[in-house]
Amino acid sequence: MYAIVEIAGQQFKVEKDQKVFVHRLATEEGKTVSFDNVLLIADGDSITLGAPAIDGALVGAKVLSHLKGDKVIVFKKKRRKGYRVKNGHRQALTEIVIESIVASGGKKAEKTEKAKPAKAEKAAPVKAAPKKSAAKADDLKKIEGAGPKAAEALVAAGVDTFAKVAAMKSEDLSTILSEASSNLAHIVTDTWPKQAKLAADGKWDELKVYQDKLDGGIER
Repeated sequence: MYAIVEIAGQQFKVEKDQKVFVHRLATEEGKTVSFDNVLLIADGDSITLGAPAIDGALVGAKVLSHLKGDKVIVFKKKRRKGYRVKNGHRQALTEIVIESIVASGGKKAEKTEKAKPAKAEKAAPVKAAPKKSAAKADDLKKIEGAGPKAAEALVAAGVDTFAKVAAMKSEDLSTILSEASSNLAHIVTDTWPKQAKLAADGKWDELKVYQDKLDGGIER
């Protein structure tokens, strides 16, 4: 029995007890994680296809370790300009082992279900707030490692200023991104609070110096 499942923006063909290296997950080592974006399940001659995902299907896994991949050298050159830049990059990865493949009846973690009523309760008293926050919202894309999609996810969760990002833990930021989209689950947010604190205090020169030491928002 095998399944094709999307994990952190990538598709994998997995079987039980198989070890897989995926983009960095926010889950701690030793804990279990489940993925509900299952595109296909094959059990012998029986094949089930999703449209695009299979309802009720779930792939369970255990996080073994967090690590970095092999270094990739990126060299840029502009001829006759004297421009040469050489950088190295090591992708943040997570090693997981597949523990179960459920074809139907699987339930995603209850975090997303509990989050919906909380938003509904806050919707009534905060009706006037969106206008103010929209006017004062900061450009979160200035945080290295935070692209347009990640910035949109934070704003949608009410984290729309540098001060709010600085006040949060990196684990909470990663949770917001992973719940917004599986394509954002691999983003490492360890340096975001520090970057946001410098931006909120208006220390742009210090922020630039700090970002020069980062590689995609990750400390080298």
